[in-house]
Amino acid sequence: MAASSTGAAVTAYSLCSSNARLIDFASRDRSSKVLLLARVKPSFCVRCVSSEPKQRVRDPIAEEGVLSNLSALSPHAASIASSIKYHAEFTPMFSPQNFEPPKAFFAAAQSVRDALIINWNATNDFYEKMNVKQAYYLSMEFLQGRALLNAIGNLELSGEYADALEKLGHTLETVASQEPDAALGNGGLGRLASCFLDSLATLNYPAWGYGLRYKYGLFKQQLTKDGQEEVAENWLENGNPWEIVRNDVCYPVKFSGKVVEGSDGKKRWIGGEDIVAVAYDVPIPGYKTKTTINLRLWSTKVPSDQFDLHAFNAGEHTKACEAQANAEKICYVLYPGDESVEGKILRLKQQYTLCSASLQDIIARFERRSGGDVRWEDFPEKVAVQMNDTHPTLCIPELMRILMDLKGMSWDEAWRITKRTVAYTNHTVLPEALEKWSYDLMQRLLPRHVEIIEKIDEQLIEDIVSEYGTLNPEMLEKKLATMRILENFDLPASIADLFAKPEESPVDETSEEVKSKDEVTVTEKDEQLDGEETQKNKAVHKEPAYIPPKMVRMANLCVVGGHTVNGVAEIHSEIVKQEVFNDFFQLWPEKFQNKTNGVTPRRWIQYCNPDLSAVITKWIGSNDWVLNTDKLAELRKFADNEDLQREWRAAKKSNKIKLVSFLKEKTGYSVNPDAMFDIQVKRIHEYKRQLLNILGIVYRYKKMKEMTADERKANFVPRVCIFGGKAFSTYVQAKRIVKFITDVGATINHDPDIGDLLKVIFVPDYNVSVAELLIPASELSQHISTAGMEASGTSNMKFSMNGCILIGTLDGANVEIREEVGDDNFFLFGAQAHEIAPLRNERAAGEFVPDERFEEVKKFVRSGAFGAYNYDEMIGSLEGNEGFGRADYFLVGKDFPSYIECQDKVDIAYRDQKRWTKMSILNTAGSYKFSSDRTIREYANDIWNIEPLEIN
Repeated sequence: MAASSTGAAVTAYSLCSSNARLIDFASRDRSSKVLLLARVKPSFCVRCVSSEPKQRVRDPIAEEGVLSNLSALSPHAASIASSIKYHAEFTPMFSPQNFEPPKAFFAAAQSVRDALIINWNATNDFYEKMNVKQAYYLSMEFLQGRALLNAIGNLELSGEYADALEKLGHTLETVASQEPDAALGNGGLGRLASCFLDSLATLNYPAWGYGLRYKYGLFKQQLTKDGQEEVAENWLENGNPWEIVRNDVCYPVKFSGKVVEGSDGKKRWIGGEDIVAVAYDVPIPGYKTKTTINLRLWSTKVPSDQFDLHAFNAGEHTKACEAQANAEKICYVLYPGDESVEGKILRLKQQYTLCSASLQDIIARFERRSGGDVRWEDFPEKVAVQMNDTHPTLCIPELMRILMDLKGMSWDEAWRITKRTVAYTNHTVLPEALEKWSYDLMQRLLPRHVEIIEKIDEQLIEDIVSEYGTLNPEMLEKKLATMRILENFDLPASIADLFAKPEESPVDETSEEVKSKDEVTVTEKDEQLDGEETQKNKAVHKEPAYIPPKMVRMANLCVVGGHTVNGVAEIHSEIVKQEVFNDFFQLWPEKFQNKTNGVTPRRWIQYCNPDLSAVITKWIGSNDWVLNTDKLAELRKFADNEDLQREWRAAKKSNKIKLVSFLKEKTGYSVNPDAMFDIQVKRIHEYKRQLLNILGIVYRYKKMKEMTADERKANFVPRVCIFGGKAFSTYVQAKRIVKFITDVGATINHDPDIGDLLKVIFVPDYNVSVAELLIPASELSQHISTAGMEASGTSNMKFSMNGCILIGTLDGANVEIREEVGDDNFFLFGAQAHEIAPLRNERAAGEFVPDERFEEVKKFVRSGAFGAYNYDEMIGSLEGNEGFGRADYFLVGKDFPSYIECQDKVDIAYRDQKRWTKMSILNTAGSYKFSSDRTIREYANDIWNIEPLEIN
């Protein structure tokens, strides 16, 4: 039920049944009120038809004495407890015989959702009424993490929920731990999207997120003796209390078929496979505001009339359900394996489903808000669409298709609107991550979109020729080869003629170098005949000439079709302009911007690290830093204060003790909380160089083994080295690295000579909830990617915010973090971005001389010190001077010496705890820039042109 204001909500709900009444949930300071509908339990009259006496209906919660008496609670906590009891009884997902923690979580979450829905309806009603410009953030991933603590924190009801649940027999911590992480993302891309939604709501910007509702997500990671194993994620098995299915919000999505032209000259896409995308809404609350925005996730199905009842009754059950199965599998798995054609088709279907359903929804909202006066030229003044990486690229041809084929616009009109509406965020410089799709596959699946893309490509060619002219054909040919959307396609005839090369002159048979037929000797004739026979045989067995496949470059389409292209860190944005899209930058410099990433300080300090948050609030004098992170800089003036340092270390120790318990539970390993906690948690990838980290640990271990016990203690600071992250299921080398880390850990952790001086832990199934434990407890964090290859990183920001010192290269956001926290408070090593290409050329020329310590480590690994597994392929990737999977492309060997020398500096610094604590404080103080609130303000002002709209 929608309500545009508090008063409207009261009026609307006063019409409900007499069994319902309004409860006013307020924060402790009563500065922010939300309304919740609590219901009085109705009385039941059960008429018994047997001769037995009437049975009283059981009230399992009320029967437990500790649960029934709420009189000791504050009014707000009592109202919350009443709401939780109601949901436990009347919206149950569990059996009525118990009120165990899983059921308590579900009931508590639904009670929170009641509060969110009222603010959510008010927010959306206000947007409709004001008809403001709204931003829509399209992403294949939203890595939300657990929602309960975040939601009640943003509503300022954490204390009340803790009190209510305690009275109901549970602790808030236990209940919150029952929530599974939503399996809607994998790494930084999805977590960034979720941080952005939090900031959008907190800052009162009109915006929505759009994604897909994956049934199984990526995968749940298990570690066995064979390394990583993938099993299906089960996050939806017990339902999702936060989502609301909108069966009335659904849109048709088509695949395959053919394009026909009608008598009116308009193109129509007919036939093929038809599915339906259904909306599932998840409310996203802002902090200290009523603004509650929406994350709309699409699930896929087919109408019931596509169920083949005749086939089913004939025993052809699989055939009868085929259409439904094909539709549903689109939203089964995030990033399904694409080694097969079927996998590629499924990925393309996912991307198009996201784009088509979202744009249809956005357009429907625009038309509804326009009333009877739809002015399409105003569409970009009301709608901003942000493509989070290249996955939503099909927004461009899809918007063109809808505007032309369904709304009757001309090409020029539709193209002007599209270019003013859509913007693109680039997240990678890796060539393999700049998506390309097979032209043939796209033509088979999306024939109308291919037509549109072809015309966009033709127009781009015209623009390039118009800009650069034809006086320098060689330069023009290179520009076209780099910039075209269609790869390995012939140029239009009018353009191709410019590059036609003159035919070579035929050989002059009268020259002295050519013998006449009469001058050929008998021997030469025999050789000539043999040669002719050989040529015939070659002709028979000749391999056909390689014809490169026709591809569609999605990143190029994004740049051409979007009005803005942004990188996500200063160094990354420069690489985008100077290398990745340099030709486009020269043509359209005004399109390119930088928007350095950020993370939400609510989840990533206040909620995940309450101990440190309390210290920060005490010394700054208020908790205003949660909304205004610039205030964190005020900690700098206290960095040498011994009292602050003592409190700071106590907060860190408390977090480390929590992590010790978690590691014991998850891995079986016991670790010393007084050791340095050294953490690298990221998606497993060669460029992120987990291999460099673990080889550094192997070197450390080898040096320890060569020493006496007293020497080891004198030379090495005790460390707990923690890894976490998933290797993509088909990424063989990444999975070898996971296996290697676990093998090294198994050896070191059971070595009595080493004891607590060194432990190596791989935390399985790393996710947001695990990060919320690891990051507050971290003391050193590794961000050691090959320079120039990490777009930004956001975990580096989270670690720095929580007082962790980074060791890293000058890559991604590391560059800016180091600038803010100070050179002395960041451990720097390794080659810089501008040196990478020359170093690779040096390797290819055979001029690289590996460090003796690196050769020593490789030999030690090959010796079998870490088990019988054959690591020749993994180590082999670091050797040789050329070839795929060899030649140490990511420069592990080159950076190894400076890395281990830098680690020696880490040990020296950690021994001086006063110095280390000061470095930690200055990291938190210098992290103020890296709030997603700052990033979102920049997007809103510079790209989307939207304004905050606060609900009173």
